[in-house]
Parts: sequence; structure tokens; C-alpha cells
Amino acid sequence: VIQAVFFGICVLTDLSSLLTRGNDSQEQERQLKKLISLRDWMMAVLAFPVGVFVVTMFWSIYIYDRELVYPKLLDNFIPAWLNHGMHTTVLPFVLIEMRTTHHQYPSRSCGLAAVCTFAVGYILWVCWIHHVTGVWVYPLLEHLSPGVKIIFFAALTVTINIFYLVGEVLNNYIWDTQK
Repeated sequence: VIQAVFFGICVLTDLSSLLTRGNDSQEQERQLKKLISLRDWMMAVLAFPVGVFVVTMFWSIYIYDRELVYPKLLDNFIPAWLNHGMHTTVLPFVLIEMRTTHHQYPSRSCGLAAVCTFAVGYILWVCWIHHVTGVWVYPLLEHLSPGVKIIFFAALTVTINIFYLVGEVLNNYIWDTQK
């Protein structure tokens, strides 16, 4: 969903840019700048770190033991192309976006705070679903003790923050913003 919303905003930004080109309206220019800022923020804080996180974590666990993250039973309901759409194609598309469009990253402290907020919010959502249904969204969590879950969730939060920093460094490298 994050990727779909993000790329929808990318398309909207590009269309708005094309439609306002040559127009002297300061209000349209101001609205376009807001849209570009939203696009850049979403890329920095959500699309890149979450996208890389999903691909690396899903396939790492899947290779180790697919039943921990994507039980074989799901193959009956979710076709292979949709599984790859959710867990594979995210990475090449976000890398192509990073290479073709310069994104202005927020200050490091604001970006990391936003990534942490998202990660903690998502973890709380996963825990809430378990609280209400008695089922863990990710079967891996059934095998972890409460203390290990806390360590696991903390490690995942650190990992997604590292991916945020990797995105910032990669963006600066691609666009040579340090020089």
C-alpha cells in the first residue's frame, strides 16, 4: 500500500509539473512544491526504507523457512505474481525512482524520528491484531518468547533506521549533493 500511494503521488507530481509548466500562477507553483515535498518525504521515510526492509526481511526469512513468514497454504490464495509484486518488485522500482528523480531528504533527526514512529506504529498494530484475534500476522512471532519478541522488534526498528541512512547516502551519492 505504501508503494502504491507513493508511486501514485509520483505520477500526480509529474502530471502537475507538466500541466503547470509555463504557467505564472504562484498558487499553482506553491501547491506543486508541497506535492514535491510530500513525494520526497514519502520516498525518504517510507518508500525506500520500508521497501528495502520488506524485500530483505521477507526473502531472508523465506529462504530460511518459508513457513515462518509465508506458509505454503497461502499459495492457494495468493498467486506467485502477487507475492512477487508485494515482496520483490518493490526494490527495483524504488531504486529506479531514486536514480531518475532527485529527492530532498528531511533533516536526519526528523527523518529517523519519522521512521521510528512508523516502525513502532506498525509493531503496535501487529501486536494489536494478535491481541484481538489471537493470531500473529507473521507466523515467526509464534515461535518467540515475549522477551525475544522485544529484542526482535528493537532489532527490526534499528534495521529500518539503517535502511533510511542507506537511502540518504545513496541519494546523495547518485545526485552528488555533497559537492
